[in-house]
Amino acid sequence: MSVPPTTGRLQWTDVPTILRARLEDALGSPVTDTVTPSGGFGHQLAAALTLADGTRAFVKAAPDGDPLTDANVYEAAVLDALPPGVPAPELLGIHRAADWTAVVIAHLDGPHPDLSPASGDAEQTWVLLDRIASRPAPVPYTVAVSTRPSTTAALHGWDELLADPPADLAPAARDHLPQLAELEVAWPALAHGDRIVHGDLRADNMVRDHHLGVTFVDWAHATTGPACIDAASLAPQLILAGHTPADIARLLRDHPATASSPDTTTAFLAALTGHWHCNARQPEPPGAPGLRVYQHRAAAAGLALLGYRLG
Repeated sequence: MSVPPTTGRLQWTDVPTILRARLEDALGSPVTDTVTPSGGFGHQLAAALTLADGTRAFVKAAPDGDPLTDANVYEAAVLDALPPGVPAPELLGIHRAADWTAVVIAHLDGPHPDLSPASGDAEQTWVLLDRIASRPAPVPYTVAVSTRPSTTAALHGWDELLADPPADLAPAARDHLPQLAELEVAWPALAHGDRIVHGDLRADNMVRDHHLGVTFVDWAHATTGPACIDAASLAPQLILAGHTPADIARLLRDHPATASSPDTTTAFLAALTGHWHCNARQPEPPGAPGLRVYQHRAAAAGLALLGYRLG
């Protein structure tokens, strides 16, 4: 199989028999059940495996010609290089057969965190972000992420919208289009930094493990950059979870990861929101149902936050 499915994810039964057998041999027991977690927009196999001996493991797999295979292998290298104390699952191995590649990751036992105001998960996540962003990334991690250019630095969208503003563009965006485009232009020069950056923080890229607490998963966009990126990325997600834009604007103003670089935080948030606004108008990509609806909602949340920062 060399193309992604038109809807949804690949399943365990799509994986070639020889690779499934190799995985079972490496894990030491036959697979008796598979569960694909909710959330996410990738089309590769991403499933929790239950084994006959009662243990579990998480596997990502795709054909070698699939672009997500490179992303999976990159994520494996990142997980292997993360320092102790970073809330991430353990890499268990990489296995190849029949022109497919599978990455095996330690299974996390728990749901996605509840980022709503009634939960303590959001507060725990902010504490974790402060811990991760408070010191430079170690050399092994920096080397691991140097193999791919940062997609974070390339975020944009307001430039295209400024050139041809859609008739249905939100008034708050239309009124600030030149300013938003100017902030976006400034972002690439500010995107460099020496901190660990997950690069795609959402509730469905986290697990509240019963033993480890909130843990970040899906490190395929990891990079280095300024301390503010992950905190600013998470902020619109909290609005989507029910927090008020005013409360999250205050949180961004005061959190250590963002308070020390307000201009960089604003420029990044503008570039990310422009990316969402622009891409939400594109056709739904194969294998990623719901992506455009999510981007539309995230764009509105990001724009609400920017309203507190543009003056």
